[in-house]
Parts: sequence; structure tokens; C-alpha cells
Amino acid sequence: MLEFSCVFLSEKSVYVNWFFREIKVMNQNTEELIIQLCLAKLSDKYGQKVTLERKQYVGGGCINNTVLLKCSEGNFFLKWNSSCPGDMFLKEAAGLQEMYSVENPYLIIPKVIWAKEMDELPGLLLMEYLQSSGGTSEQDEKLGRGLAVMHQKTALQFGFHHDNYCGLTVQDNMWNVNWIEFFGKQRIGYLLGLIKGSRGISSGEMDMYGKLIDRLPEILLHETMPSLIHGDLWSGNYMYTANGPALIDPATYYADREMELSIMALFGGFPSRVWAAYREMYPLPDGWEDRNKIYQLYHILNHYYLFGGSYLNQATQIALQFI
Repeated sequence: MLEFSCVFLSEKSVYVNWFFREIKVMNQNTEELIIQLCLAKLSDKYGQKVTLERKQYVGGGCINNTVLLKCSEGNFFLKWNSSCPGDMFLKEAAGLQEMYSVENPYLIIPKVIWAKEMDELPGLLLMEYLQSSGGTSEQDEKLGRGLAVMHQKTALQFGFHHDNYCGLTVQDNMWNVNWIEFFGKQRIGYLLGLIKGSRGISSGEMDMYGKLIDRLPEILLHETMPSLIHGDLWSGNYMYTANGPALIDPATYYADREMELSIMALFGGFPSRVWAAYREMYPLPDGWEDRNKIYQLYHILNHYYLFGGSYLNQATQIALQFI
């Protein structure tokens, strides 16, 4: 389990103690209570009382409530949710911390101030606010190079320090030295189990995917190493800022780096210069574009699990190409 000493602030702070005394007499809604608690945490961090000058509701709240806090010590981004898995923001914070730990001159990862699991108040994540800016070819170049640098951070095994979430779906991140087994059992197989227990899937389709998993050693013949990936890198999870490209909302773990490229290709939104800069800095093995389809199965099946619809048929059509 990762240490969260950089994420969590002392519960014994004079400002936090003040908050918990005052909360008993406050007659505020949940949002105001959360904001007051965050101000107490910020006051703890800066060693003086931090005041809210203005709050502004911002985009990116398709799942979570999101707000910009303009404070006396700067701007901060806050998101919270009362219906998500209770530890979701703790796991997201750990993923951000892991990416932040990489010495990367090209990418920006927002600094985590505080993450809280759900209790009598919703789970939340408080971090530095990043102001978006327009994209340029230079930004595209930095994004490609930054991903290449991040993917060169490796671990001894595939997985992560704990399970986390891709969207609202639990990811089984138990360490595994064998990538093919990890992908077959802990990604495709695990997700099929979730689908079978919720939306349903026919026995014939389960048999088909079983055959595909059995064939993975014949399909994934390239050399792999456990590379640090964002894990859910579609176009909505990166942004350009005045200081460079930034990654947000991760589902971080150590994987074959081609897993990252597969979701980037699946949903699009990455300029050609991003791809070119990546390959220039970290060349890809032959056949990576063909393997994209296999790896895209994970995200397509996850979309079926989350949203239903035609995603299962889309995944089945891909799987049939490999059995």
C-alpha cells in the first residue's frame, strides 16, 4: 500500500480541530461543509488561515461535482461524489502521485493537496487548479514526448500497489510477473465476470472469449515490460495549459505500454504530432497497431459493463478476428 503522507494533512491541526468544533453548529448544505473542510486543510498546509474569495463551478463534472476554489493562497480544484465507491478518490490520488513522481520535463501532473474517502461526508479530491489553454504543435510534441518518458518508468511486475478504478469499474491490480496472464485473467477475464453478474452474457460468448484468452500467447509475441501508464487516456483526460500538457483522472498501473496507445487510438482526439513525437522518443515494436485491437477489447467491454448498448457486439466482432 502506498504511503499517503504527501496526500493527507494532520487531523490534529488547529484549523481542522476548529472545523470539527464548528461543524456541530453549522447549518449548511453538504457542499458548504465540504468547502469549509477543504479550507481547514489548506490552512493546515499553509500554516495560516486560508479564506475563500470566490467559488466557480467548472466543467468535467459528468460523474463528479466539480468546483474551482479561488482562495487567498491560490486556486484549487475540488471534486466530490456521494455515490461513487467510497475509496475512489484515494485511489485516484495515489495514481496521480505515482505519475507525479516521474521526473518528466514535458508533462504536468496536478499536485494533490488532500484526498478523502466517503464517510458522513462524500469522498473528495482537492488538488492544484490547472488553467486550460489552446493547443499548439509544440504542446502536441510535449505530450508525445511526455508519455514516452512516463512509459519508461518501470516496475518489477505488472499491476499496482492496490486495486483502483477505470471509470467506476474496479481494476484488479494484483502484482503479476506474467503480462499475458495479467491481461487475460485480470483484465479481460475479470471484466467478463463482472459483466456476467450484471448485464449478462451468453455461454457461447463466454466460450468465445475463453478461446481468445487461451490464444493470447500466440498473439502477443512481442517483448513486454511493466511500464507506468495513465490507464484511461482518452481525449477528455488530458489538457493543455500555459505550462504544457497535463494528465488528469488516471486509472494508473504498470502494464504493456501498448495498452495506453490502444485507448488513445480507440477514441481518437490525439493529433498526429503526438504519435510521431512518441515514436521518435520511444520506438514501438513491429505489429503494435495490430495488437491495438486486442487491447481495445478491455475498454470496449468496460463500456458495455458501464453503459450497455452495442459495445458487446463491437467487442465480439473484434474477438472473432483472433480465434
